[in-house]
Amino acid sequence: MKEKQESLFDNPPAWTEQWDGMPEFNQKNELPYDAINVQFKNAEDRRQFLLFLGENPARRKSIWYPSLGYSQMSKRSTEATTVEANKYPVFVISKGRWESRHTAKSLEKLGIPFHIVVEPQEYYEYAAVIDPAKILTLPFSNLGQGSIPARNWVWEFAKECGASRHWILDDNIDGFYCLNNNEKAKVIDRNPFLDAESISDRYENVAISGLNYEFFAMRRAKVPPFYLNTRVYSCILINNAIGYRWRGRYNEDTDLCIRALKDGWCTILLNYMLAKKLPTMTVKGGNTDELYADDGRLKMAQSLQDQHPDIVKITEKWGRFQHHVDYTGFKKNKLKLRGGA
Repeated sequence: MKEKQESLFDNPPAWTEQWDGMPEFNQKNELPYDAINVQFKNAEDRRQFLLFLGENPARRKSIWYPSLGYSQMSKRSTEATTVEANKYPVFVISKGRWESRHTAKSLEKLGIPFHIVVEPQEYYEYAAVIDPAKILTLPFSNLGQGSIPARNWVWEFAKECGASRHWILDDNIDGFYCLNNNEKAKVIDRNPFLDAESISDRYENVAISGLNYEFFAMRRAKVPPFYLNTRVYSCILINNAIGYRWRGRYNEDTDLCIRALKDGWCTILLNYMLAKKLPTMTVKGGNTDELYADDGRLKMAQSLQDQHPDIVKITEKWGRFQHHVDYTGFKKNKLKLRGGA
């Protein structure tokens, strides 16, 4: 019995076979065992407490005991080099952000080819700071429908170019990170899109894949290299053959993933490679004024619930309305190896 139990615990995780041939990925559970909230009457008591534990009194939020020190997310061991080109075209939807252009700057630093898609009235602002050869000008402007028309235009453009998939990125991504061995290293010497492309092409029924948000994949948590059959946000690789298009005004990425999953497709969300998405409403421009004003948060949640009332509920988190999607029913969607049985 003891041998059987030890054998059981030694079994590799379920994702091992699907990740075979991909880069090394090891994550341990390094989350804290417990936490204590300590309160102080004054600043001096707080200072003396931290000194007693051997900590820097300037530490503001939290500490580990014994101290684990601070692990910088930008840890790196190599200098930037020319990265390998990705297989599928990259498009960045942008509006009113020619000054910040976080995503464009991040891609340029890595030497990754891309096109930035803008409305005609903003062409010259973007052309003043970005190579005009990288700019695609939409045939419409200010439709009041958020980014939906631009996303669908990109989809058709990608198909006309002969691409079987295409990347579509939000314009507020501030770099990319690699998660492995409980460390997050800023990507400076490789293409963060290659692994998503590789694992997506391995299977014949992957509709949508992409990179998870950096802040959703905790460095100390034991997470798998990817999640199967869930939503993919902001940094998305789309199979051009799927029979859908973007719709609505709110939560369009979640809606697109749900429609594909309901029809038996699979989605892959990578934790191995991550996109540092800046928080919504913190970057000037975009569709903030059109979509998030007044009761925009509630409208967003209600819109998704109206589209998928069978699996979407409206909740309130962090003092604002949020949607909650039950993805458990899509566990039955299995990846089908290309050319396999």
